[in-house]
Amino acid sequence: MSVNHVYARMTGRDPHEHHRAATPLELLFDLVFVVAFSQIGSQMAHVLELGHVTTALMAGWFCTFAVAWAWINYSWLASAYDTDDVYFRIATMVIMIGVIVVALGVPSVFHSLDEGVYLDNGVMVAGYVIMRIATVSLWFRVARDDPQRRRTAIAYAVNISIAQVGWIALIFLNLPVGTTLVFTTILTLFELAGPLFAELKFGRTPWHPHHIAERYGLLVIITLGEVILGTILAISAVFEDQGWSLETALVALGGTVLVFGMWWIYFAIPWGLVLDRHRTRGWAWGYLQILLFGSLVAVGAGLHVAAYVIGGEAHVDATFAALSIAIPVLLFETLLFVLYALLVMQVDPFHIWLYLGVIAVLAIAVAAVALGASLGVGILLIACSPVVVVVGYETVGWRHGAQMLERTLND
Repeated sequence: MSVNHVYARMTGRDPHEHHRAATPLELLFDLVFVVAFSQIGSQMAHVLELGHVTTALMAGWFCTFAVAWAWINYSWLASAYDTDDVYFRIATMVIMIGVIVVALGVPSVFHSLDEGVYLDNGVMVAGYVIMRIATVSLWFRVARDDPQRRRTAIAYAVNISIAQVGWIALIFLNLPVGTTLVFTTILTLFELAGPLFAELKFGRTPWHPHHIAERYGLLVIITLGEVILGTILAISAVFEDQGWSLETALVALGGTVLVFGMWWIYFAIPWGLVLDRHRTRGWAWGYLQILLFGSLVAVGAGLHVAAYVIGGEAHVDATFAALSIAIPVLLFETLLFVLYALLVMQVDPFHIWLYLGVIAVLAIAVAAVALGASLGVGILLIACSPVVVVVGYETVGWRHGAQMLERTLND
């Protein structure tokens, strides 16, 4: 093993490096998020099948932010400074341990919010702090090795450290749920403001636009695994009740088409090309995808609710289950249209028609289930929503997209 492999200076990578791609370490790092998102999806499904929508939304957002924000911080840092030396690998391992601890704390957050007395976030915050301490150590290393961006790195480290003091304080204060959520919102906004303050005030880090676009795409694929899991659970529920039947085939086809359609429309957009030309647009693009990841987790949870309903174990009806799938699908598609418009700074009237088609298909799907159609039919109809976008893009939209992209790249 060479000396450079054991320890390399974190002076910043070339943001225009050719053929930059995700490393095996980053791919391994992403695997722990399968566990975290699976925990969140399972707990969301459990409270939704009880009809506790408020708990699902609040706890789901709290947990998704903790997981996704830690991933985002690490990924942008790695894009700019990944040395793949022993120190960086060990820091990554520590962050992975933190993610696992966060995942272990997810059930407590959901259960305590459901009871409504206080927020039991001790285990989750402990895991979050573990992740963030490792991240702080990397930023201090950057501050030492990269004089040009020392103040930026210190600003990152200070912001993260102050936020961790606040999160730890919340564990010991043991405040009522409402008060805790207020302080949680303040700390969340403080964390979100950290990168903006550091980079706009003291200078930008050398992140790689195509690498970042690939990293987000890989996490989207991982999160889509929750939708596949929800589909499998729904299929299993139908199979246990009816065996091989038309309903089994409908659920299997609908879930698969839904996953494939959402994958297709996300990767139809050349995120990296635009980020390479307009790096400042990465802020809104990167932040809004926290909600996008959450929408995908919620789609998987909705399919899990459908499995509960089919198996006769839910306290809600089939229409509620259909809404549990359709609403997060609509959120995912809405965010994609918004992200694309913000990235290219243009609005295509054709996209408005596509979006109206998306809404219409989802409304028909929910109405069909409400009028007596099976959940299998409902899931298949919901899956037609991203298909509308796929067909529209592949027949007409790609020409509009090419023109918009050309204008954006020539700005």
